[in-house]
Amino acid sequence: MAKPPPPPPPPALAPAAFSDLPGWADDPLAELLPALRLQCRKLAMLSADTALGGAGLAAAYGGLAGQWADPCRAALDLAPNADPHRFFERWFTPYRVAMSAALVTGYFEPVLRGDLHPGGAYQVPVLARPADLVAGTEKDAQGRPVMGRLVAGALKPYYSRAEIEAGALGDAAHPLAWLTSPIDLFFAQLQGSAVIELQDGSTRHLVFDARNGRPYTPIGRVLSEQGAISPAEVSMQSIRAWLEAHPSQARAVMDRNESYVFFRLAPEADVSMGPPGALGVALTAGRSAAIDRNFVPLAAPLFVDSTVPDGRVWRHLVLAQDLGSAIAGPARVDVFLGSGAQAAEWAGRMRQSGRVWLLLPRPVSARDAAA
Repeated sequence: MAKPPPPPPPPALAPAAFSDLPGWADDPLAELLPALRLQCRKLAMLSADTALGGAGLAAAYGGLAGQWADPCRAALDLAPNADPHRFFERWFTPYRVAMSAALVTGYFEPVLRGDLHPGGAYQVPVLARPADLVAGTEKDAQGRPVMGRLVAGALKPYYSRAEIEAGALGDAAHPLAWLTSPIDLFFAQLQGSAVIELQDGSTRHLVFDARNGRPYTPIGRVLSEQGAISPAEVSMQSIRAWLEAHPSQARAVMDRNESYVFFRLAPEADVSMGPPGALGVALTAGRSAAIDRNFVPLAAPLFVDSTVPDGRVWRHLVLAQDLGSAIAGPARVDVFLGSGAQAAEWAGRMRQSGRVWLLLPRPVSARDAAA
């Protein structure tokens, strides 16, 4: 297999003050505290030397689970009437991430019709991770283990999307559920999770389990290069509309994205709770985000100054609780927007410029001075 590229240089982090964060005092941070406490309980279960990611200062101050122990204890002990702004100002230092504009996007959890058995309209399998998909010792460009399959003791690239859909897995293919549309499956794989509404009225979570390790190619770019959709009009909605209007060409376009996601099936879904992210905690709509852990540690708070697609200002603190194939670079934030049609509408159109500040735990001396 090709040798992975060298790690990127650490991002430029410029120390800042909380007064530099536009709208900081207006953000209702009490909304964030349940998500923060949930991740703190998760971090407490990890060994202190568990790597969370990051580079440069981000790795030095927040790259290990143990570096979050003190602020997490304080978060768990925070009194109900305490000012959450004061909590963050005591325990964290903000850093401006790069000086160029950040790219802020959104993702969501689709809610899909499905069944646990094939039949009738339910003919599209949702596959579990196959046993022969293994992780190698090397890392890819996003710091994840290179995935593949062992052939004569050597790690070889795993099957592509087109090969998997053509039946390359054979007896290793184990469907977890069945959907009505290959386009539904494709977008569920892009989002990394889905809620399936079964015919008996119950629900199940499809939760990300593994990727095949093949490169991710955005098919919006493919359609733009083909002249099918103008670059200014590329969105999840326009891509889906094109695929549905061109069923004879849709599979070939989707297969241009060789990356394929395998799922696991969680118990009956509580749609008020998001799916688990890469940190292993349930995502919170509007307060959880996917980042590139080459630059930003999982669990880190990020203050985002941006807009939403209708032009309104969006200034909120989010937590780095997830990862994504398309999320690359230090100034890149993908906000989890929840489940269902409204979240899909916002996520499909959200591609905004903005500014981002990374909050890292203060050293003890600086923390005491801020008390």
